[in-house]
Amino acid sequence: MKNLTLIIPARKEKESLPQVIDEIKNLDCKKKVILSPDDTDTINAIKNLNVDIVYQYHQGYGDALITGINNVDTNYFCIFNADGSFKPSELSSMLELLENSNLDFVFGSRYEKNSGSDDDTIITFIGNKIFTFLGKILFRLPITDILYTFVVGRVNKAKELNLSEKNFNFCVELPIKAKKLNMKIMSINSHERKRISGIKKVNEFRDGLSILIHMIKLLFWNKK
Repeated sequence: MKNLTLIIPARKEKESLPQVIDEIKNLDCKKKVILSPDDTDTINAIKNLNVDIVYQYHQGYGDALITGINNVDTNYFCIFNADGSFKPSELSSMLELLENSNLDFVFGSRYEKNSGSDDDTIITFIGNKIFTFLGKILFRLPITDILYTFVVGRVNKAKELNLSEKNFNFCVELPIKAKKLNMKIMSINSHERKRISGIKKVNEFRDGLSILIHMIKLLFWNKK
């Protein structure tokens, strides 16, 4: 995994992030935590741990991930949650599939066979199913969980996408632009754990409406 960098966006995760870092400390890869400089509680919780801190000078989940991708110097990256919901044991199979199948992006999915979620609610389950269905109908996306950002990908391919969405629209921007540029993407089974602490940052209705509007806009997107 020496050619892999974990991009860990974090906001107000002082309780969970140190535990996540402890869980991944023996992985032979780079770890970059993306933090706002004013999130002093989270910074103080991890400043003595063996990770690189990259500061995000704008706001938003998507902006944190774009900042992370732009600071990666390995061939591959993985978006990895700071809340403890992703399983480090799944990384090796995702990376192996990416390399051996000549794929550009591998997306973890809670809805493949032998998958699941300990954190899904009825609302998020229905919402994910609807948006995934729209992705298949509108863009022929061959993935089964469009809003789950446990993703391993090739850094050079991600940079070709000109990713720009600063909020949770990033979740659909990445796979849709990749598909429209004929990049190779695929889902793999994943199990989402219950987050360690804190609350979800997503507002299901507000962010869901924003994602829907952005998907419609992406129908007309072409790389310039």
